[in-house]
Amino acid sequence: MRLVQFLAKDGRRAVAVVGDDARGQVIQGAATTYELANRAIAEKLSLKALADRLGFGETVDIRAALAEGRVLAPLDHPEDSAHLIVTGTGLTHLGSAEGRDSMHKDLSDSAKLTDSMKMFKLGLEAGKPAPGQEGAQPEWFYKGDGGSVVAPEAAFASPAFAQDGGEEPEIVGLYLIGPDGAPHRLGFALGNEFSDHVTEKFNYLWLAHSKLRQCSFGPELRTGPLPGAVTGRSRVRRGNEIIFDKPFLSGEDNMSHTIANLEAHHFKYAGFRRPGDVHVHFFGTATLSFSAGVKTQAGDVFEIEADAFLFPLCNRLGSAPPSSVTVTAL
Repeated sequence: MRLVQFLAKDGRRAVAVVGDDARGQVIQGAATTYELANRAIAEKLSLKALADRLGFGETVDIRAALAEGRVLAPLDHPEDSAHLIVTGTGLTHLGSAEGRDSMHKDLSDSAKLTDSMKMFKLGLEAGKPAPGQEGAQPEWFYKGDGGSVVAPEAAFASPAFAQDGGEEPEIVGLYLIGPDGAPHRLGFALGNEFSDHVTEKFNYLWLAHSKLRQCSFGPELRTGPLPGAVTGRSRVRRGNEIIFDKPFLSGEDNMSHTIANLEAHHFKYAGFRRPGDVHVHFFGTATLSFSAGVKTQAGDVFEIEADAFLFPLCNRLGSAPPSSVTVTAL
């Protein structure tokens, strides 16, 4: 099942189940995915079972809503964006280490391994444990809260101090913490984990600085399991020209970690099991235009599509005005 959140033409929020024809049927009795998911947890139903029980109303053309800028991220915290936590894991995809550290490819000689390659090697060796066993910890980072999320078709506001603004095409896991502190995975979405790769490349210890940026995911939330192999394309358009166009692979068949292992190492922290919180977790990538020597500029458009999803995720690169911060002692 595919879920899309959007604004009706009168400004009301709605959530729809979308078919292969890109037309959605509005779910009755639930204005947001967050509301729908909370009710599903309370009533011990799947999202699909609850949607079917609630019934459907008007039909909406999702492609038209996208063109009109009325589609929202497929999951948010409608009451308090601070209770949506955006995080991610890196070095999780076969080949993803090449983009991070292309000068070190020899995994057999431990004396030559950088920290990045050691982490990647650890994932290859122990990132897919048997059920019930603990696997290797992945690289992990914090990206922001709900205020960092940009809707599909909207523009990224790259900070004035940024040295780069580049795309990262990824699969995203979407979660809601239940009243008892148990994480519930609602499903998956396409994501653009927009980052500053020049800052990160200068020194890996600046990874945290490079990740504190906006991001986008959607337009749809796909419920159920993710296919083992996901094939997509990542493009960068500049005016009428495509300056970058490469495939990317995801899904566990193309990863050095299982999704369950990544989830286990995220939600093992009690602070990430706070009832009512939403979690948006990026699973990593192996394809970057930055690795191909592309230098993005304002006005470029990022396009990400994949065979497991109906709609592409598109965002334009914009810029935020310079700002100054003064700390006042009390």
